[in-house]
Amino acid sequence: MKYTYFIRRFLSAIPVLLIITFATFALMQALPGGPLSAYENNPEIKAEDIARLRHELGLDRPVHIQYIRWLQNFLKGDWGYSYATKRPVLREIWERLPNTIYLTALALIVALLIAVPVGIVSATRQYSVFDHIVTTLTYIGRSMPIYYSGLLLIIFFSIWLRWLPSGGMYTLGKEFSILDRVKHLLLPLLSLSTLIAAQYARYLRTSMLEVLHQDYIRTAAAKGLHQQIIIYKHAFRNAAIPLVTIVAIDLPILFAGALFTETIYSWPGMGRLFVDSSLRFDYPIVMGIVTTIAFLVVICNLLADMVYAILDPRITYS
Repeated sequence: MKYTYFIRRFLSAIPVLLIITFATFALMQALPGGPLSAYENNPEIKAEDIARLRHELGLDRPVHIQYIRWLQNFLKGDWGYSYATKRPVLREIWERLPNTIYLTALALIVALLIAVPVGIVSATRQYSVFDHIVTTLTYIGRSMPIYYSGLLLIIFFSIWLRWLPSGGMYTLGKEFSILDRVKHLLLPLLSLSTLIAAQYARYLRTSMLEVLHQDYIRTAAAKGLHQQIIIYKHAFRNAAIPLVTIVAIDLPILFAGALFTETIYSWPGMGRLFVDSSLRFDYPIVMGIVTTIAFLVVICNLLADMVYAILDPRITYS
């Protein structure tokens, strides 16, 4: 029955993927400018040459015809070529993907290592000094935009103290050094992980407070079970379900790359690639990244459903 449920969920997501990709494709076509805008402002290039390039790229056809052609090639594994670099889209994305996974996976791990114990302790010690401090810090962390906090970190650690580099993955022209890589990683990791940890800690605290007031928790305490067993074995397993949902939603976005983090710190990942391609109207790159994100959303939601069943055996699929 579980396999039937997952297959049904996956098939129902296909129309959603088609709608997302077509909407993105149509919006890109409707934006002013385009991949040939740089040539249009060049007086040395004739209008006939621009028209020929537009025809070769298929930009003179109706939007739905262009989309159908793109979809057919996409399903065959041909994601097209970048208008800017003339390289295959798959190669462009594949070269940036490891850098994004390297940053975002570490940020997610650090965020969970911080958020889980902080959220649990904050909930079990409600209205204590620790709880008030955590609540204040998480509000600051959630309300401060990452492009602002990132610039503050660069000003403090890179410009004033000169302890850490302001961007990139490594020092250009220098031999491989683990210390050099770690120094370049610290600022973007700190910016991204603290933002995620603040959000997750708030969700887990709220969820834990709801669970701790349930009847079965009071029953477990009345039976004389140890407080740690009640909190971590009974309360946390049920309180973690909303957190799993949030992580499942955030995971595709993290894989796609934190746009502001990679842009501020010049991190060569998918987020930076998406921003650069959008500014250059590089339709094939943008479509490839958007489609990848949409597909990851479907997969991560299916994985979240599987984790639900592990955390709460009462959940059934029919």
